Amino acid sequence: MNFSKAAGAETTGTALDLSARCLELEKQLELYELIFNNIHNGVMVTNADGMVTLFNEPYGRFLGVDHKIQVGRHTTEVVENTRMHIVAQTGVPEINVSQRIKGQQMVVQRIPIQKNGKVIAVFGQVMFKDVREVGRLARRLSRLEQKVKVYEAELSSLRSTRYTFESIVGSSKAMSSLRKEARQAASNDLPVLITGESGTGKELFAQAIHQAGKRSQEAFMRINCAAIPKDLFESEFFGYDKGAFTGARDQGKPGKFEMAHGGTVFLDEIGELPLEMQPKLLRVLEEKEFERVGGTSLVKTDFRLIAATNQNLEKMLVTGAFRKDLFYRLNVIPIEIPPLRERPEDVIPLAYHLLGRICGTTGRTRYCLTEEAQKALCAYAWPGNARELCNVLERVLAKLEGDKIHLNDLPCEFSGNISHSSLLNNVSLHAALAKAEKKAILRAMKKAGNNKAQAARMLGIHRTLLYKKLKKHNISQEEQAD
Repeated sequence: MNFSKAAGAETTGTALDLSARCLELEKQLELYELIFNNIHNGVMVTNADGMVTLFNEPYGRFLGVDHKIQVGRHTTEVVENTRMHIVAQTGVPEINVSQRIKGQQMVVQRIPIQKNGKVIAVFGQVMFKDVREVGRLARRLSRLEQKVKVYEAELSSLRSTRYTFESIVGSSKAMSSLRKEARQAASNDLPVLITGESGTGKELFAQAIHQAGKRSQEAFMRINCAAIPKDLFESEFFGYDKGAFTGARDQGKPGKFEMAHGGTVFLDEIGELPLEMQPKLLRVLEEKEFERVGGTSLVKTDFRLIAATNQNLEKMLVTGAFRKDLFYRLNVIPIEIPPLRERPEDVIPLAYHLLGRICGTTGRTRYCLTEEAQKALCAYAWPGNARELCNVLERVLAKLEGDKIHLNDLPCEFSGNISHSSLLNNVSLHAALAKAEKKAILRAMKKAGNNKAQAARMLGIHRTLLYKKLKKHNISQEEQAD
């Protein structure tokens, strides 16, 4: 065997390996240099003595110097007000601090590089061209934060409710019974149907039920069916996807049922819901899922439904204007609010409550009602119910001098009501209340189909007490059946 040839071959192979490794290292160094010089911010590295070992092109362009000849110089000779050498001594990093360079306040960071517990280098970087950019960013961020707060406030307003059970004023047995029924309804998630004339406080009860229930921290989404154009119901209820129709938002829009996820949907004026929308609503109530207009995927939502109307839905069932299956799905927990004229004992407490609320918004003092004014308010039929009472009081206070409301301060229809009625001829408030009580009993008996047990429940009294009142008011069997 020729050992000299073998040794020569081995030497040649080793040289080739070293050459390949050197070439690879050169490529890596070239890549690192390209990266270093393409960093947008100015970058400098010093050793432990503060001597510059690396200096990139962007930093050189900013300072107006050749970046290559800065290597080997002390940092204090290259950059004014530098602290790189101080960080090398202390080993304490300085992150996002201000440094004045060429008449501009710069934001820089200085990071010590350690090995075996000793500082061997310091990495420095100019984070922004000018600290004024940071100021502009801060101001922009502040404006965005303010907008977010506004949007959060609007969202909170949408989700919030103003009324609780403490807001429901009335000492009559009917109102006491209604509050009890509503509190029971708040303890579960079943649909509620609130009926009553306009102005009786249907939304007040709806909000109180929501507020007392387990969903009180979530959205209370009110939808007025009487205010939505017929061809917009579906998009308002269920939302729409991008390109669903001409004029649709590019990003689409969620519907009220989607936005109410976790909370309560209050469908006011449900009697105004178009017939063609009723089966779609029924499906959402039963399946708790729907598709957006123009969409193909199902949207699942979890909500509690409360509906309200001043119409007689049972009559609408007969005419076919309202679907029976939807009515039975809505009317799980029925709550009927009697008109104010059938509970005159609530008029004065409600009037004082409204006066206090009006005073709170105007900053005025408290007011009181004279006995004659109270009689006139109780004798009035109140076709607009509590809403009309509030309107009357606001009109009175707008021109009132002093803090006492007399009969002649009330609108003329109240004075006429007293002067042309038996109340002016020494008929007591008790007689007016008795008359209203008899009317309420007759109404309940008629609505209950002469079923005294059901009528008593509607009136919020015991059946035995109902029998006594029938006798007290001399209500005959014929009157009960009318």
